Amino acid sequence: MHIKLTNTGKRFNREWIFRHFEYEFLSGKKYAITGSNGSGKSTLLQVISGSISHNEGKIEMTLNGSPLIEENCFQHLSIAAPYLELIEEMTATEFLNFHASLKPLTHSIEYILSVINLEKAAQKQIRYYSSGMKQRLKLAQAFFCPTPLLLLDEPTTNLDAEGISLYHQLITEHTHQKLVIISSNDPQEYSFCDEVIGIANYK
Repeated sequence: MHIKLTNTGKRFNREWIFRHFEYEFLSGKKYAITGSNGSGKSTLLQVISGSISHNEGKIEMTLNGSPLIEENCFQHLSIAAPYLELIEEMTATEFLNFHASLKPLTHSIEYILSVINLEKAAQKQIRYYSSGMKQRLKLAQAFFCPTPLLLLDEPTTNLDAEGISLYHQLITEHTHQKLVIISSNDPQEYSFCDEVIGIANYK
């Protein structure tokens, strides 16, 4: 996966969130987008994902040398973010089964739930999960998906020390050859990244 942003900008009403963003993201590397709360780093991640549109410039994505149509890029990415909701009426097993009907999983559901330490809560409705349990499930559906692009927004939100350790384990064991982009202002979430991009430089 190769992503190139050229003179890219996003505004809400008359306020520019970022402008003149120029960057190339390369497969197999990890990038961090940093900045204070409200600085626009999550907005940039959403623009890259295609969930919101940009107002100027362009975004080009290629996979194995072939260009991707922007509307179809979602097929090649996975994302975990605080603003993405889980289906709380489902159990974890049902949720991962539903997810697998849209995008395949790289491992069995039993294995995934074991890794994220939710096997004992596999048949419990997600509505009864703690915030940390929900976050681990969000990370699981993103990491255990065979997409070349992994987007993570504040990935250790609501995680305790054990959960943060799990996050680093997932990064180490399940991101080989992926392009990983992390939106964060917490160094423990991105200290391993190859490059760090300050969103404040694109105002």
